[in-house]
Amino acid sequence: MRRYWLDASSINTVTNEVLIKGDPFHHIFDVCRQEQGSKFEIIVGDGKAYFVEVISIEKKQAKAQILEIRTLPALPTPHIHMAVSIPKYATIESVIEKAVELGVHTIHPFFSEHSFIRKSSSLPEGKLDRWKKIVISGTQQTGRGELMQIEKPVDFKDLLKKFNQKPSAFGLFAYEGVSETRIDRYLKTLDKTQPSEIWLFVGSEGGFSRTEVQEFQQVGLKSVSLGEQVLRVETACITLLSILKYEFELF
Repeated sequence: MRRYWLDASSINTVTNEVLIKGDPFHHIFDVCRQEQGSKFEIIVGDGKAYFVEVISIEKKQAKAQILEIRTLPALPTPHIHMAVSIPKYATIESVIEKAVELGVHTIHPFFSEHSFIRKSSSLPEGKLDRWKKIVISGTQQTGRGELMQIEKPVDFKDLLKKFNQKPSAFGLFAYEGVSETRIDRYLKTLDKTQPSEIWLFVGSEGGFSRTEVQEFQQVGLKSVSLGEQVLRVETACITLLSILKYEFELF
């Protein structure tokens, strides 16, 4: 079934109707060719899916009647935070899309010694908005009840401070160099009932520098290996997420 993301203000609880306008109107009726009488689901981020029927279409807006409401499953806990040293733009867009599908709660882009860009002034205007549109598209496809959050990109050192804010946060970083342990062996040593959130740190195409590895270790983060083969950024992200979701029973 088709699903579309709208702003919560689109729902009128008094009339039990949905008002569709702006970019969603163009996408639903011009791109997807929905018409009067069409039925689909609307998601607005309140943990519910609204099954609606289009009752009228005007030049720049449409109305739909709410027929049914169902509760969407919440993201399982502990929530996953994925921190990615900004790689090439096509790569991070792929990472964002897959992260939505795999249930990541928040993505934290950051600048590091080997990231594709190393300061916020180098990030093209509108790039963050582009990433948020990818999140919306992935949310519509998967039927998540809430949008994955994308934080404003920050420097590596500032990001480590965010991780340190919760003592019960568990984290690790994937390292293509000599790692402290294999990820499967490390996870077997953990009490999986303790973390309040899980943080995964992934480098860009150049990986992490030795200085950054030392800084990770100073805040209690373990370097883990994903095997002898060096993985692409997007492959490493998918691998890490899949392993963590399995080990922490987050499927």
